[in-house]
Amino acid sequence: MSVITAVRDGGIIARRNFTNVRRTPGALVTGVAQPIIFVLIMAFVFGGALGGADYREFLIGGLLAQTLTFNSSFTAVYLAKDLHQGIVDRFRVLPMSRVGVVLGRTWSDLITSVISTVVLVLCGLAIGWRATTDPLTITLTFLLLLLYAFAIAWVGAVVALTARSVEVAQSLGLLWLFPVCFISGAFVSADSLPGPLRGIAEWNPVTAIATAARQGFGNTAPAQFEVAGGWPAENAALYATLCCLTIIAIFAPIAVTQYRRISRR
Repeated sequence: MSVITAVRDGGIIARRNFTNVRRTPGALVTGVAQPIIFVLIMAFVFGGALGGADYREFLIGGLLAQTLTFNSSFTAVYLAKDLHQGIVDRFRVLPMSRVGVVLGRTWSDLITSVISTVVLVLCGLAIGWRATTDPLTITLTFLLLLLYAFAIAWVGAVVALTARSVEVAQSLGLLWLFPVCFISGAFVSADSLPGPLRGIAEWNPVTAIATAARQGFGNTAPAQFEVAGGWPAENAALYATLCCLTIIAIFAPIAVTQYRRISRR
């Protein structure tokens, strides 16, 4: 019964957040602009030195992984904003599930990830990227990307509930994103990184998502790139799914525990 209540209340909170987004579309500017900016920079500023048209095809999978990871900062900022403005205090006095409040935030932030993904795919098509696999594989790949977006949003929720300040949440929400995204195989082959960075990149969930997206869309690396090997690369879709489920299993309970601790104050 508690699970049904959490899902119901989560849906109510998600609808409330959707309404806020619809009334303040400017909040989505970053989610729309960021993919366009990164496509232009990576494809045309660095892309020429990394393989030209072949690199642009390789790039989109990595940009999808990076963009969805960066979108966790939306969860961190807007949940911290609700805490700061007292909205969550109002939720606490209502007979509603504690899980539902945080669940609704992570659900509603999927709309940002969907918009970012659509914008990024359109930009990819404009610069010559194509998905060459069958429709079922392409659909499953997009579903995996949405699962990852949902999973990584729980990390943002933990950041917000730990910081509780919009400014601190924004800083902490970005602090971990850059090393996680760039010490990975999102933009170059993980095998090209030196020393221990190579091992970190091979097992990085961002690498797994980027590799699974490339395999799912039928995109290959430029000829001069080293082909990443090892179990994570050879089983990218499976490993990416396991990463998503592990992230949810670890961070969702932490977020709910943090929220309950705040509610008791």
